[in-house]
Amino acid sequence: MTATPAAAVPQRTDRRALVSWALWDWGSAAFNAVVTTFVFSTYLASRAFVDPRLVAAEGTSAAATRAVERELAQNAATVSTALTVAGIVVALVAPAVGRLADSSGHRRRSVLVATIGIALSIGAMVFVAPSQPYLVLGAALLGIGTVAYEIATVGYNAMLGQVASGPKTGRVSAIGWAAGYFGGIVLLVVLLVLCIQDFGTPGVAGVLQLPATVATGQWDVRVAIGIAAVWLAVSSVPLFLTVPEAAPDRTQTGGLLGAYRDLGRHVARLWRERRNVLAFLVASAVFRDGVGAVFTFGGIIAAQVFGFSASEVILFAIVANVVAGVATFLSGRLDDRFGSRALITVSLIGLVVCGTAVLAVGTAQIGFWVLGLALCVFVGPVQSSSRAYLARLATPGREGELFGLYATTGRAASFLAPALFGVAVTLTGSTRFGILGIVVVLVAGLVLMAFVKREDGAAAVPRVGG
Repeated sequence: MTATPAAAVPQRTDRRALVSWALWDWGSAAFNAVVTTFVFSTYLASRAFVDPRLVAAEGTSAAATRAVERELAQNAATVSTALTVAGIVVALVAPAVGRLADSSGHRRRSVLVATIGIALSIGAMVFVAPSQPYLVLGAALLGIGTVAYEIATVGYNAMLGQVASGPKTGRVSAIGWAAGYFGGIVLLVVLLVLCIQDFGTPGVAGVLQLPATVATGQWDVRVAIGIAAVWLAVSSVPLFLTVPEAAPDRTQTGGLLGAYRDLGRHVARLWRERRNVLAFLVASAVFRDGVGAVFTFGGIIAAQVFGFSASEVILFAIVANVVAGVATFLSGRLDDRFGSRALITVSLIGLVVCGTAVLAVGTAQIGFWVLGLALCVFVGPVQSSSRAYLARLATPGREGELFGLYATTGRAASFLAPALFGVAVTLTGSTRFGILGIVVVLVAGLVLMAFVKREDGAAAVPRVGG
């Protein structure tokens, strides 16, 4: 497969390359939906990793109940520590990895290596048995997978310019995000039917009719994780066979240390010559954290405030992904017509309004369904248009470096929404008011976007790297 010149912008979108590129997003649902959101992280946070003697005694005495709660809190802290360390690693290495991929012309190779890392870490999660000694292993694998996933997205996002022409950047970015949502829907349904959902039949976990050891070995969850690893691996193959490498940027050399030195010079030049790029990186770091919290804490609010059962939460998650996927797909044309900045701003306003309205609907489930799905209309377009905006601002041949900074700034602000959610809940004594913490972060991102300029003429900006 030959390389394409890094500075060349395709005049037409290669449909085959586009489909192959979007399939990676489709496959990445194995990590986003299954590992970090609905299955593996939930498994690690469950009573499966609490001393079984305490679980058996739970409810018989206040002391036993408190002991279970303490162990659950410690387990959550273990997982949180692993993810914190992963975030620090990503913040330190993502920009340099992106820069090295640009300079060497091995952008696709960097995605391949990182994708193999994701698949292997997910596959290894199958061996995390429901026992306390395995908790650290599970948390470590979650952290390793997170690092690999974030590194992969740096090169993957940078490849957007290789599969989309300038006028269609927003549309193509939206197709990728929508593919990720729909991939999550399909994979979750497959896993529920095959492995997890028992449909009220005692001793039977899904169509596969896993053995009785499911109850003690959690093989329903562990087999589901194995299927997710295969899903990711198979879905990723077309990207590496179809989308060509970009030509190397020979203006920068010097290996890893040289990449960090060049990164420092690049940031300094951005500050002097293209402060709008830095303004967007800061703004997007803030509002992306708020957007991510909408999904992270949406299930908690649904269960604790609106009385959703576990199955109702999963049903809501599937419908929410459908709504988000359709809205994201349709938003692509709006992005290309009105600009990414305009779509981001409108979507953030929609998120703030709908999020605030959750406070005023009482405890009626229909109210949460309406407002929750309304929130999902705006979530995908914000994420998709953010990627498209940055792709338009990127200097040809330096996309990987810029998306590395994008990953780093996002990680640097990833504590905001969870922290403010916790503060709001603690001060008010009600989970419902946790939404205020998320809304504050979204408002802050909206205010920061006021300092970001439209991307008109972004393709014509001079190179800032020398």
